Amino acid sequence: MSIPQQQWFDICTIDDILPSMGRCALFNEQQVAIFRIIDKHGQEQLYAIDNYCPFSHSNTLSRGLTGSIANKVVVASPLYKQHFELTTGLCLEDGDVSVKTYPVRLNGTTVQLAA
Repeated sequence: MSIPQQQWFDICTIDDILPSMGRCALFNEQQVAIFRIIDKHGQEQLYAIDNYCPFSHSNTLSRGLTGSIANKVVVASPLYKQHFELTTGLCLEDGDVSVKTYPVRLNGTTVQLAA
């Protein structure tokens, strides 16, 4: 049995996303929030989650504040302040709620998402 390979799509350049900030992009007809995070060791990581906040019913997560809670990289919803873990999409305040995460990578200076 062969494992299908992911197909990667160009979204933006790394310079389109400020460090420690998010950026909204349209991907497969969905709004996706892409975050460029610099960890405490100076390493840069990219994360991608749905931009849709299930609490406020709005596409606003890309505008949330990023940080860490208990060694988890999170974004706080800008309206109601729930924290979503960027690696899993899980809401820290309500474990029954999560947002979709997307595979993301940097290819040269191009940020790509996988379908």
